[in-house]
Amino acid sequence: MTLKQKLSAQRVYLILGALFVASLVASNLIFQKFFYYDFFGLYTFEISVGILPYPITFLITDLISEIYGKRKANQVVTAGIFASFFSLLIILAADAVPATSWSPIGDQLFNKVFGATGIAVFASMVAYLLAQYIDIYIYHFWKKLTKGKHLWLRNNFSTFSSQFVDTASVLLLLCTFGKIEWSLFGGLLLGGFLFKVLIAIIDTPFLYLFVYLFRKVYQLKPNEEINLEADVTA
Repeated sequence: MTLKQKLSAQRVYLILGALFVASLVASNLIFQKFFYYDFFGLYTFEISVGILPYPITFLITDLISEIYGKRKANQVVTAGIFASFFSLLIILAADAVPATSWSPIGDQLFNKVFGATGIAVFASMVAYLLAQYIDIYIYHFWKKLTKGKHLWLRNNFSTFSSQFVDTASVLLLLCTFGKIEWSLFGGLLLGGFLFKVLIAIIDTPFLYLFVYLFRKVYQLKPNEEINLEADVTA
């Protein structure tokens, strides 16, 4: 790989990492709003809007796993953990200071919107740690088993497994802490998991497209990964 290609690959890796962190932090901040979606009259989803950016994180880690390798994917996951806890500290500090009398957003409204963020981040991080590392592990397990073939198989199998763990873990913790009624657990688990499965299936063609573009731009052989630490050619 030439120096120009390596610098380009590093920039793209940073952009993917930034998108990953932004999606993760956003999902923790907006989770308290729930919406419904009627899927062609077959099933009505009732799920948190926090689920909308979250599948993006799994698409990004699968893409990084495929192109940059397992180690780089794990580094992005670790960065997401620190970013989430740091955002939590900022929110806690903002909630602690008193609002002025003329502030458009008062203390009560701010606390109502962001007051549960601490529990959300904790629940999300426990589920996130389990799900993302499971996703990366299963992805590379299938990649090794199939010798780099059948991208759709490792993408979907890894995502299905990790998304179920993620959905179940988050709901279990939120119900335990009293943020969601236990009576809603089953419906939210089913709806959340099915929605994530649907998104995983939809994003498979995009993963194929991105992998194709990466391999073409950086002249990668089938199953070859970019080593950002390796020496470059002239």
